Amino acid sequence: MDNIERQEIEQEERSIDFGAIFAAMKKHKKLYKKWMLITFVASCIFVIGLPNKYKCEVMLAPELTTSGSRSSLSSLAATFGMKIGTGAMGNEALFPTLYPDLMNSVDFKTSLFTIPVHRIDTTLVMSYYDYMAYDQKKSWWGAAISYPIKMLAELILPEDTIDQHKVNPFMLTKEQTKVIEKIDKQVTCDVDQKTMVITIDVIDQDPLIAATIADSVKVRLQDFITDYRTKKARVDLEYNRKLYDEAKERYTKARQLYSNFSDANQDLVLQSVRSKLVDLENDMQLKYNAYTMVANQVTAAEAKVQEATPAFTTLQTATVPVEKAGPGRKKIVLVFLFLAFLIITAYVLHKENQLKPLLGL
Repeated sequence: MDNIERQEIEQEERSIDFGAIFAAMKKHKKLYKKWMLITFVASCIFVIGLPNKYKCEVMLAPELTTSGSRSSLSSLAATFGMKIGTGAMGNEALFPTLYPDLMNSVDFKTSLFTIPVHRIDTTLVMSYYDYMAYDQKKSWWGAAISYPIKMLAELILPEDTIDQHKVNPFMLTKEQTKVIEKIDKQVTCDVDQKTMVITIDVIDQDPLIAATIADSVKVRLQDFITDYRTKKARVDLEYNRKLYDEAKERYTKARQLYSNFSDANQDLVLQSVRSKLVDLENDMQLKYNAYTMVANQVTAAEAKVQEATPAFTTLQTATVPVEKAGPGRKKIVLVFLFLAFLIITAYVLHKENQLKPLLGL
């Protein structure tokens, strides 16, 4: 019986007395009012200093080359999030799922440096690099902290002697690396595994620049993929055009030689002259046949380049966003207030010896 009574007493001590907790909180309501008001004012000052951000989204559907029943089976498996074989692009080495990796490459990011941009409220045109490096708005506390750090760094660290406007992806400067890190956060690409739809998102402080960069990234991505898909076909076309020019030049020379010899020996009936004329005519015909064959090859190569050129369907074009994408100032203030409420409550319960029973200690 003693053990049972002891267990009941321990259970009562461990049980949560919500009435006592509420009474302890009510007892310190002035403390709640004071610190919740201070938290509200401080969080408002904090969120007012945050710069606005706008989001522009572009969606593309790339052309996928299929090959028979195997590709159909792969496409069917893709709808369930699975992959069979090489997928829908059996002959491709650059799958749509690799496009985000392509956009994250240093070469692609540095190619965005030269894009001319300007803010929506001004006509001053600058490069995207200069905008990201020197024209970004900061919060008041961020500017207050970064300015003395920047001044101290300029005094202590050695000056960078590399020209910032000369971009060498193999050896970037510190400032160029910082700009690329900013672009990594603001320019993203995602590919749906099932539909292969490419989504390009650009978040920026200025709505016009967000739309400009989103459209430029889309165009650069399309150009890169087109160059990749048509590279071999364009090399073959260039080679066939070279053969065409050489064959045309040989045929022109053979025709000119035949015409000149025929005009010069028109009245002669010597057998040697006739034999020479037949030989020249046969040589001209052979060169003409070669010329015609190469011309057909050029036409076929041009058609192959056109066939290899991918088609992109733009599902959503770049438009200047009207609504802000962030920061969510109301949500931030509510989070601060909620955290302050938790901290104050923990302090009050600890002071009134109600925290241990609540935690089951």
